[in-house]
Amino acid sequence: MTRPVTGYPGGDNDTAVENTAAASSAATPSGQLCRPNPSIRTEGVIPLPVQEKERLDEYGEFRPLFHQLADDSVPEARRVTIRNRLVVEHLPVAEHIARKFRNRGQPVDDLAQVAKVGLIHAVDRFDPGRGSDFLSFAVPTITGEVRRYFRDATWAIRVPRRLKELNAAITACAGQLSQELGRAPRPREIAKRLNVPIEDVHEGLQVSFAYHTSSLDTSADEETQHTGATMGHTDKRLDLVENREALYPALAALPKREASIVAMRFFGDMTQSQIAQRVGISQMHVSRLLAASLQKLRHTIMDDQAAN
Repeated sequence: MTRPVTGYPGGDNDTAVENTAAASSAATPSGQLCRPNPSIRTEGVIPLPVQEKERLDEYGEFRPLFHQLADDSVPEARRVTIRNRLVVEHLPVAEHIARKFRNRGQPVDDLAQVAKVGLIHAVDRFDPGRGSDFLSFAVPTITGEVRRYFRDATWAIRVPRRLKELNAAITACAGQLSQELGRAPRPREIAKRLNVPIEDVHEGLQVSFAYHTSSLDTSADEETQHTGATMGHTDKRLDLVENREALYPALAALPKREASIVAMRFFGDMTQSQIAQRVGISQMHVSRLLAASLQKLRHTIMDDQAAN
């Protein structure tokens, strides 16, 4: 039978905090209190106080099962059963850790699934022969799995680690200040509480825009077009205008007959046979004149571009 989590290494283990957990957790996604911290370090396992050690006894009954799971002499079918039971019994730990990361733009159900994967890894990798308890190993393992998910799957733009930590600290602090002040805190108030320059707060807030991309198929409201339809694009016809403007001076420099042949071929869309009939020369002569004229035009345009 699974049980609720009341405490573990890395959890909210201050008695005073427990009494206000429902209120504070809604405002502080990471479950951490907002404290001045110039280094803005939000990672790491919170040390386990002496009074919390008693809470580990709730899971103490499973220690023999971990030893059986690690014993190769135990039949495989029995070990599979033990493994499944250990995962199920410790699911509240994974779910509790997942809830600490809510309100960060990802569904809690997705975070819970990631945390459960971390729990499975912890059960598979735990070595009871080292003498440490399972929770001391599982909590950082599960937390690391969730953090890895945020790092690899949620940031649309690669953001330096320092800014990610800064953004997380600002988010947690803003939630707590909102409760205290009864309104959204100002950047200078967040900066004062975190003991950092206000410029750092502005920079950390800007990082939020790198957290998610906006779909080009969405619209600001029902009356406007989707975003993609309002964005400009390169009109290829502009290149034609530019090329024609560059061509006209070069074309004017050609002998009159050659310029006329080029105009009939490329502007009048006439075939070489039609041009030959119009001008009164052979089709082969037209071909040679076109080749020579195009070569002259190419050199003239390239020389003009080099001069500019």
